[in-house]
Amino acid sequence: MPVFAYQALQPGGGKSSGEIEALSRQDAFNRLRQQNLQPFQLSMKGAEAAAAAADGPSTGGENVLSRQQVLLFTEELCELLEAGLKLDRALQVIEQRQDKSMLRHVAASARLSLREGATFSAALKKASPSFSDLYCNMVKAGEASGTVPKILKRQVEFLTMMSELQRRVTSALIYPSVIFAAGIGLLAIFMTFLLPQLTMMLTKTGKTLPLATRVLIGISEFFGNYWWVILIVGTAAVLGFRQYTSKGKGRAWWDRAKLSLPAVGPLLRMRFYAQFTQTLSTLLNNGVSLMQAMQLIKNATPNVYLQDLLEKVAENVQDGAQLSRAVARVQFFPPTLIDIVQVGETTGDLGGALERSAKSYDKQLSVVIERVTALIQPMVIVMVALFVGLVAYSMITGIMQTVSGLPGRR
Repeated sequence: MPVFAYQALQPGGGKSSGEIEALSRQDAFNRLRQQNLQPFQLSMKGAEAAAAAADGPSTGGENVLSRQQVLLFTEELCELLEAGLKLDRALQVIEQRQDKSMLRHVAASARLSLREGATFSAALKKASPSFSDLYCNMVKAGEASGTVPKILKRQVEFLTMMSELQRRVTSALIYPSVIFAAGIGLLAIFMTFLLPQLTMMLTKTGKTLPLATRVLIGISEFFGNYWWVILIVGTAAVLGFRQYTSKGKGRAWWDRAKLSLPAVGPLLRMRFYAQFTQTLSTLLNNGVSLMQAMQLIKNATPNVYLQDLLEKVAENVQDGAQLSRAVARVQFFPPTLIDIVQVGETTGDLGGALERSAKSYDKQLSVVIERVTALIQPMVIVMVALFVGLVAYSMITGIMQTVSGLPGRR
């Protein structure tokens, strides 16, 4: 079992040091807490420490949080900080929650990292992999501007909006999913049991079947004989696509393509505009320079294509161009946003202008979300109806043509 050397504060105020055996760093921290000790330094000793160093810094892989838990953690921490508590004390309050959720372990791990000198953004990343790069970079921006509570409040709004979007999409998909599954099941039964018998009957008449019927029969035979090939090719295609779009030029292409997809593209663009204006206004209003703010926003943007655009904007600003002109040159931002930036530069209140723009984009984003969720249900139903209708048309046409050619029919 690994051995950890520690230094801790005793309940009476004195200091204590020693060694303790534990399964992990988190386990050692918990054992010391059970002894009424507050560790402010904890390090692994011996060969285990060398192995851990070789593997790189810990990322809190065992402290996995759900999206709802991340939202709950952020809400509680934001409320505690806005109430006037220091960050260390706020994390301690979360750590002392009565329930035995994973939030306690995440708060304890982050608090320990803070005591060892890490920044809050780095402590979060180390405490749990559930805090995304976007989340941690937003916190880093808050640290640079001294507005961590405000940034966390913005994160609560963002996570709540994403949770609401997921809820709406899930609700909108329930009914069409049932219809889709029923349609697929019906087609599977039809093409597996009824179509072969119907095909045999139609071919015995010696009549030439309509093209649509022959195509349907061919598709049925192909799926019946080569379903395993389709499964292998489909799996390989999905894995290959994910591999290609995970890094390099493939990721840049996919990140750009997503912004042009129907329904999804407007949602992603509107979310970026809202995030860009809100974050930039927060940073500027708290004394962060424009160049530093642009760099922080770039690091907080997960889309590689948008990162390149922000890099170009920052380079133009560094060369002496105004932000409005730099934004206009990349030809991605809407004219209204460019005009708002220009007005803010003219009046000397760029942060205030961007903040007002952020509120406007938040409202527009809600409208876009409602439109997207409203379109999902009819789109799925129409797709199923078209698919079932084509199959029914193909078979009915073949039956009618065959029956009309039978002897005795006039």
